[in-house]
Amino acid sequence: MANDAEKVVSLKDVAEARLGYPFRGAIKDASDGKVAVVQIKNVDPEQGIDWGSLVKTRLPGRKQPDWLQAGDVLFAARGNRNVSVYVDEVPEQAVCAPQFYLLRTRDNAVLPAYLSWYINELPAQRYFAQSAEGTLITSIRRAVLEALPVPVPSLERQHLIAKLVAAARREKQLTEQLIRNREQQLKMVACGLIE
Repeated sequence: MANDAEKVVSLKDVAEARLGYPFRGAIKDASDGKVAVVQIKNVDPEQGIDWGSLVKTRLPGRKQPDWLQAGDVLFAARGNRNVSVYVDEVPEQAVCAPQFYLLRTRDNAVLPAYLSWYINELPAQRYFAQSAEGTLITSIRRAVLEALPVPVPSLERQHLIAKLVAAARREKQLTEQLIRNREQQLKMVACGLIE
């Protein structure tokens, strides 16, 4: 991917990394909760955030939260999958759990969708695998995340990459839907043979 026109910078040069909201203990669902909480179980690098599955709670403490915004990138810093998710929309007031780093780009030099894509690709994933700490449950420290080398192609190329990623994900979703439809048809045929 690299060429002479690209520069490579540290992630800290193009994005700010903040820890998610500092919940103490389990995040409890509250019937009168007005804040949605994105947890690791609610995200998938391919599908994004499953907004319908989020716990609604009340925020403990007085810390002013970093509310999620469209254009944010969530990086799962704990666990065996150190992946990122691009937040393309925020349909309700939400925060992310402390297992995430909330990444916000500093300027227009790097598109958030491009940054999220790059974090999930092999060069960045190798870097995280070599830098992870812990044995049973691994984690990535902020300093390690901020030192991630990020190639910065032109904005035009970043837009192209982001469009290709979105198109590939849509194609995958459509293909999976076709497979599910075909399996449903075959089940109906099988039921029709028995009756």
